[in-house]
Amino acid sequence: MTTVTGTTGDSTTGRAPRERLLSPTYAATTIGMFALIAFVAFEAMAVTTVMPTVARALDGESLYALTFAAPLACGVLGTVAAGTWSDRRGPALPLVVAMVLFSAGLLVCAAAPTMEVLLAGRVLQGLGGGALTVGLYVLVGIVFPPALRPAVFASFAAAWVLPALFGPALAALVADALGWRWVFGGAVLLVAAAALLIAPALRSGHRPDVADGGDPSGAGAPRGSLAWAGVAAVAVLALELLGSEPGTPLLAAGAVVALVLVVVSLRRLLPVGTLVGRRGLPSVIATRGLLSASFFCAEAYIVYVLQEQWGLSPGRAGIALTFVGITWASASQAQARLGGRVSDVTAMRVGTALVLAGVGALAVSVELHLPALVTGASYVLAGAGMGFGYPRTSVAMLAVSSDRDRGFNSSALTIADSLGAALALSVSGVVFAASERAGTDPFLAVFVLGGMIAALGVAAAARTRA
Repeated sequence: MTTVTGTTGDSTTGRAPRERLLSPTYAATTIGMFALIAFVAFEAMAVTTVMPTVARALDGESLYALTFAAPLACGVLGTVAAGTWSDRRGPALPLVVAMVLFSAGLLVCAAAPTMEVLLAGRVLQGLGGGALTVGLYVLVGIVFPPALRPAVFASFAAAWVLPALFGPALAALVADALGWRWVFGGAVLLVAAAALLIAPALRSGHRPDVADGGDPSGAGAPRGSLAWAGVAAVAVLALELLGSEPGTPLLAAGAVVALVLVVVSLRRLLPVGTLVGRRGLPSVIATRGLLSASFFCAEAYIVYVLQEQWGLSPGRAGIALTFVGITWASASQAQARLGGRVSDVTAMRVGTALVLAGVGALAVSVELHLPALVTGASYVLAGAGMGFGYPRTSVAMLAVSSDRDRGFNSSALTIADSLGAALALSVSGVVFAASERAGTDPFLAVFVLGGMIAALGVAAAARTRA
């Protein structure tokens, strides 16, 4: 009796062997993509930890919020551009350009003599980071079979765990021993190492053509979306730059115009009714944007306030980032295990309520000068809300999307995520500067702003049921 043998089947049953992420075919690509996501995550955690030190060293406290808003805003432009480019030519060249831009941004930041130059580096990082994410997602669709794709995306989420555990402490150690510039410069070598691992997959990746649904001519490419994404990114940055300066009528008018341009751009990039909380999908998109806006508004200032008002070192203050990363991941796992026992609407309502409670408690702890432990715990509570509600916005969006609008809705969710956080950070910079000039507590003002945004998130989540 002849049995089936060879690499395509099991020798006794004839069934194809179960494919795994770390099988020889996929191991290098899997490890390379995991490493890239992990290094981007480490950079995000590290920069949040050392940015107060950087701002003081470069005498750039007035641009502090913009160093967080700039990469988020410009990341939207990178996302839209890379998506269009990948559809036309495949992900290889967009991914290479993305890694070059991201690395160039790190090098500019490492060598920055002023806060303005560092801000330019952060813009490059944002462009590269946004394009990098899209390129990796497209590469997953080309390299991995459908059965392995959920595991790939789960590995992307897991790639944030180790940076959350060790990133803040390691960044503080590097900054203390070698200087803050090495926090940026050292990451370039890590990105280069990860790029070598995914190089074989990039070389074998195919270029989309008409036969497999691609559009190599670029006909029908969403150039309007790219233009509006660019307008939104520039307007978000201009809003903070103009609004943070000591008031003159001309600067104030410019800030108002920038805000109007952001709103007009969002109307073009998001589903109709998103900005007014129309029931169903528009409110799901709005919930995602408001969750990100309120939480990252708090995240940008948590290490800063723990250093300024409680006198903690960067390493000790960064512990809050570690715990929030663990809590976010744990809450995300909890909502996944609950599955259908908790509806998407309920999960989003609970998540937004926890974020509101956490950011509100953060404001109270700053106002009453409660122990630093209370302040950190408040931030961690907000992280639990993000872990529980944030993933369900993606699930709820896909549940009401069809083949005709799934791409647009997915893009809208990402845009609301990034631009919501970027806009909130720009406005927080304006509020911080205005509070300092008025002689009031600027940190309290920022956290109150975050609480107000979180309250809008609770209202939007209540309207997510179609």
